[in-house]
Amino acid sequence: MKSQVSAAQLRRTLGRADLRAVPESRRALRELLRHWGTPERSEVAELLTSELVTNALVHTDHEAVLTATVGPRGLRVEVRDFVAREPRPRMPCADDGTHGRGLVLVESLADEWGVSRHGVGKSVWFRLDVDAAA
Repeated sequence: MKSQVSAAQLRRTLGRADLRAVPESRRALRELLRHWGTPERSEVAELLTSELVTNALVHTDHEAVLTATVGPRGLRVEVRDFVAREPRPRMPCADDGTHGRGLVLVESLADEWGVSRHGVGKSVWFRLDVDAAA
């Protein structure tokens, strides 16, 4: 796993099916957000990032790339994978245990979220506004 951290951005390449990347991504994001917003808002960012990273690693058989950027409008996190299949939020049924809740959490807790298509694959992203973090 390769990563870079600058004053306002985290970029990390996630190895194929490497679920260790989930807690490692949370720690790296926590470091990036050390001086941003409230602890509660940072915890939401960590949770949503975990969900996107987990989805990319569990539902594809490829590497993924995590990018988190703190800017004047707030935080934007995206996870790019290299599979065209678009994710869809679905309400989990009782038999699913803890599976199937990731995008529902993103949809309910993010200020904005979406899917951007690329020539190869897609990025699933969310944004948390700086105003709500103050």
